[in-house]
Amino acid sequence: MPEPVVIAAYDPAWPPQFDLIRAGLARAMGDAAIDIHHVGSTAVAGLAAKPILDIDLVIASASAMPEAIARLAAAGYAYEGERGVAGRHAFGQPIGLPRHHLYVCAQDNRELARHLTFRDALRADPSLRDRYAALKQQLAARFGIDREGYAMAKTEFVERVLKGSVDD
Repeated sequence: MPEPVVIAAYDPAWPPQFDLIRAGLARAMGDAAIDIHHVGSTAVAGLAAKPILDIDLVIASASAMPEAIARLAAAGYAYEGERGVAGRHAFGQPIGLPRHHLYVCAQDNRELARHLTFRDALRADPSLRDRYAALKQQLAARFGIDREGYAMAKTEFVERVLKGSVDD
């Protein structure tokens, strides 16, 4: 049976967990990684979130993906394909690490830019962060185990933030 969407209070352990995962990814990828970003709600201090870190690992170009897949496989990550988002490749995590979703994309990927823009907007505006937290709590209660419905219901808010058109 699917797990319900659970939104937890912000946990100050999330940044150190990211640092731990980031260090392992940096070792595995070497100079093939341009950057490794903590994105998603766990990357925003004070924001309630599903307690699963989202990580975007950046490579130079799409042509570097086969090497990234091989290096990550050697580190225990399982390649899962694009999973519906062109150019953003998902990986299942190895056992023994804090729960996280790993995505690999080229530095010019649109979804990477969106992740960073949204994260930075929430970091910069506590009121916006709190409104997003309240929305996520409401949607988690409404959608229960329907993770896809939960994610889709957040889309309008996310798009408005990305366009800079969220009113107070």
